[in-house]
Amino acid sequence: MSKRIEVNDLNVYYGKFRAVEGVSLEIEPRSVTAFIGPSGCGKTTFLRTLNRMHEVTPGASVEGEVLIDGNNLYGPGVDPVLVRRQVGMVFQRPNPFPTMSIRENVLAGVKLNNRRMSKGDADDLVEQSLQGANLWNEVKDRLDRPGSGLSGGQQQRLCIARTIAVSPEVILMDEPCSALDPISTLAIEDLIEELKQEYTIVIVTHNMQQASRVSDKTAFFNIAGTGKPGKLIEYDDTTTIFSNPSQKSTEDYVSGRFG
Repeated sequence: MSKRIEVNDLNVYYGKFRAVEGVSLEIEPRSVTAFIGPSGCGKTTFLRTLNRMHEVTPGASVEGEVLIDGNNLYGPGVDPVLVRRQVGMVFQRPNPFPTMSIRENVLAGVKLNNRRMSKGDADDLVEQSLQGANLWNEVKDRLDRPGSGLSGGQQQRLCIARTIAVSPEVILMDEPCSALDPISTLAIEDLIEELKQEYTIVIVTHNMQQASRVSDKTAFFNIAGTGKPGKLIEYDDTTTIFSNPSQKSTEDYVSGRFG
């Protein structure tokens, strides 16, 4: 299921403003990679280029390559909708569809992709996806109730179930725990550890402890000042980034001296 990601000299623009400059990195399959850095340094912008979500913003453009198992997401004729099916995304705030039941929320992406299936197959997919998001036992008796009636942590796991229901190969997470309490955060972190057995996972987080707990590799982004582009400063095994980084700015950031 999971795929290798290779990024070559990626520049991201909003109109004429270059938001991210010259990023190159490789992400191994079945791993968790954390993006860290101060606010405004381009972490989320760069994350959104990995499934072409940044294009939703008018005037956004990209130079460079994003390869998934050797296929360039920005190649001629590539359909961004198909890219987003292959590379799912979980957002900062849980966003279940408020008028839909828990069951309908899980199936929303599948129906959007015009996949027709029998009720039995749909039931199996709902159970499988909720099991995959560690939510099945908590909601199996109320699948027809609104997804918005769940707690914040349960809603975020419902969004993860909705993401994995369409069988992506990569899952992007943009600060998935920032709106959650500590117990819900721990549940999501445990889930990330389980999901990496099948998926390639990339997570943006402002929580240094979370990055050190859940990720195999960490990328530190920084910005030289207001109006300057974000840059990738250092990318290495998470233990190295947090215990023996090669750049002083990385050390200053992970030790809490700024950011």
